[in-house]
Amino acid sequence: MTAQTMPAFDTAIRNPENPDHLMVIKDVPRRIRIYQGAALLADSINAVRVLEIGKSFYDPVIYVPEADLKTRFGYVDKSTHCPIKGDASYISHDGEEIGWVYRSPVPMAEKLAGHYAFWPSKVRIIEGE
Repeated sequence: MTAQTMPAFDTAIRNPENPDHLMVIKDVPRRIRIYQGAALLADSINAVRVLEIGKSFYDPVIYVPEADLKTRFGYVDKSTHCPIKGDASYISHDGEEIGWVYRSPVPMAEKLAGHYAFWPSKVRIIEGE
């Protein structure tokens, strides 16, 4: 059984050029807080979790809406493209690249528009109270 044929992936967003590259976007049913050191970066009850399979099974990533950010971020002169998400812009906090955002994702990933994700090695994510 491949990711193409598993019922759990029936609603997955798929790369049209490679159906084995896919993602599922799920609402997170609990509060998410994201810290860098003592600084609260985001506090959300509207986060989503992205589960993605591509060249490997990637670690799940939490995305929080821009409205739930608690600090300002700088922008890094860097961008990347994902065929199932679109063009990512990178953000910094205290001069360090810390995460990314899809401002205008491809239509199939519209739910990620304006949602921010953070490098897990640079932040502490608390899920739940």
